[in-house]
Amino acid sequence: MDKAKDVLKKYTMVLVLILVTALFTWQTDGKMLLPANVNNLIAQNAYVFVLATGMLLCILTGGNIDLSVGSVVCFVGAIGGSLMVNGKMNIYLAMLIMIIAGLLIGAWQGFWIAYVRIPPFITTLAGMLVFRGLSNVILNGLTLAPMPDNYLALFNTYVPDFIGNSETFNLTCMVAGIVACILFIALEMKNRIAKINKGYEVEPVLNVVAKNAIICIAVLAFTLKLSQHKGIPTVLIWIVVIILVYAYITNKTTVGRYFYAVGGNEKATRLSGINTNQVYFIAYLNMSFLAAVAGMITIARLNSANPTAGTNYELDAIGSCFIGGASAYGGIGTVPGVIVGAILMGVINLGMNIMGVDSNYQKVVKGLVLLAAVVFDVVSKKDAKQ
Repeated sequence: MDKAKDVLKKYTMVLVLILVTALFTWQTDGKMLLPANVNNLIAQNAYVFVLATGMLLCILTGGNIDLSVGSVVCFVGAIGGSLMVNGKMNIYLAMLIMIIAGLLIGAWQGFWIAYVRIPPFITTLAGMLVFRGLSNVILNGLTLAPMPDNYLALFNTYVPDFIGNSETFNLTCMVAGIVACILFIALEMKNRIAKINKGYEVEPVLNVVAKNAIICIAVLAFTLKLSQHKGIPTVLIWIVVIILVYAYITNKTTVGRYFYAVGGNEKATRLSGINTNQVYFIAYLNMSFLAAVAGMITIARLNSANPTAGTNYELDAIGSCFIGGASAYGGIGTVPGVIVGAILMGVINLGMNIMGVDSNYQKVVKGLVLLAAVVFDVVSKKDAKQ
């Protein structure tokens, strides 16, 4: 009974995602799962996946957040738009400058947070105001458009169908989904065998089979929908690479485990010889780096750099983390969980847009979902302590 309760608790948000998707599919007469809408879910929420992955590292350090990421997205986009549209600069050189700008912002904010110990809330609130203002200075309050075609091709196009020639079904996309499932199962089996050989406790075989089957079915259903609408978006490749890299860092590297240690007990972590100041610095340096990547994605999607870009992006990223299981106290959270949270936010947005729900009510719903996720986190921890 306790094991079933633990499994239900572990996969609560996955079950919620399935139920919410089913609800909107029913309410929209199936429009929710049309191939074009599934593609829109990726295109419209690409920035959320990127920013939420970086926000997770900040939250892990003790429930800290970065309020400046939306403004940094706008500021970096303004720099890139100005260089490429007004300056006619080579797109790769412009992208490099955008990344450097993001890193410099991260180093600036990370210094105050990590070494001067200014609270992250205050530091990043200041950054939110500063970089939003600088964005308007660079753009003179105007919109710069359009972006160069070769730049748009890096984010807004689709992977060609190398295997089939059908205009209605992208066989390459479907094969990619099948290969991804095979690799995932092989990796899970390898990890399980390694744990058994080392004498570690492992999950029951039936649980593992059920979990892997559900994940593979979801991946294959997703790639099937994409296959029916142009195939794999190039922006999805950017997202997948970032997710895989950060999932590996947080799970398999010493530096990644430091974030959890600091969030669990900073004083004990410091006494064990870990440089906690450096951990904070890396978290906010990385956050601004990913904000720069999100800035590149955003100006490509909008095909412009404008002073209002990135508005409320920080709230979407923070919401995705907490909905995806990150603890408000720090030390708990995973990249896959954050992605589930981001998808849930995207499904809610898309479903309500298709239904024609007023934008003000959409904010109400998202706010209540976020509150419910944090309440669940706090209550479950109280129950665990009793």
